[in-house]
Amino acid sequence: MAEGNGLSYKARRRWALVILLVGMPVYIVAAVTVMNWLDRPPLWLELLIYVALGVVWVLPFKFVFRGVGKEDPDADQK
Repeated sequence: MAEGNGLSYKARRRWALVILLVGMPVYIVAAVTVMNWLDRPPLWLELLIYVALGVVWVLPFKFVFRGVGKEDPDADQK
């Protein structure tokens, strides 16, 4: 188990795929829905909010995405 987070490389890859294919679209719909409920802010503020929301969604999942694009570290051991 790499990096001491309890998830194997293959598990992190699978979770990353689920997060990107399911979680991200749900988050986008939720963010746009909440923004539509608000009174229309100035364009610069709206852009700033969308940029912030675009960065904030990944913070809880940073450990899942770390190292996923690299080769499997466990493959050398087998």
